[in-house]
Amino acid sequence: MIALRIDDWRAWAPGIEDADAWAHWASAPHVPADTGQQPACDFVPPMQRRRLSRLARIVMHTAWPLCAEDEQLPFVYASRHGETTHTFAMLEEIGRDAPLSPTRFGLSVHNAIAGQWSILRGQRDESVAIAGEGDTFEHAMVEAAALLDDGAPTVIVVVAEERPPVAYDGWIDDVPFSYAVALRVSRAGMPGDGARWQLSLRGNTDATAPVDGQHALRFIRALHHGASLDHPWKTRRWTWQPIA
Repeated sequence: MIALRIDDWRAWAPGIEDADAWAHWASAPHVPADTGQQPACDFVPPMQRRRLSRLARIVMHTAWPLCAEDEQLPFVYASRHGETTHTFAMLEEIGRDAPLSPTRFGLSVHNAIAGQWSILRGQRDESVAIAGEGDTFEHAMVEAAALLDDGAPTVIVVVAEERPPVAYDGWIDDVPFSYAVALRVSRAGMPGDGARWQLSLRGNTDATAPVDGQHALRFIRALHHGASLDHPWKTRRWTWQPIA
């Protein structure tokens, strides 16, 4: 069992970009049309910005305002599927016997976005890139809790997915639209006004429990409503409870 404080958060999805839009979505969840929209990321210099993939732009857009200009904080980047667009493009190149782009390959690896964050922000603190199953969000929060236990005052956590190419339809069914959720997390016992939450894990004995891989987005709804939340996934059942 771990206890965390959510000091601040931001999220992005196509057409759902500000706090009012997310409050409306939390009250009436829907699947927005994903036609490839992406944040402008004007705060990144043009030469560096052109190297950012769509997924990287979404991550930077959500996480950037949560970290002060010269603040050094650990960074946890989590994505179940990662850069599927880059990966698929490289597979197409292999299928055509075309030479692979070293740049594209370098930007497709799972820790590339965490590396770009460190470079663009001059971050010298620890960065972590993880991928899990449908409960990747909870694993990211456990990683953040471990960093806090090691002495970090605050951790930036970002969970992000990009709608994969249509060739993955039938294989990837838990990303109906692209999104990112960024959280600024600290210890629940530290002074401050953030929302405090307790996360616990137990075995999932209900095989009929609904499975939903978009746990980070469900947590955004819980933040708005202040209600406890169950996240069943295979043999695991995660429970979020607000702390008064």
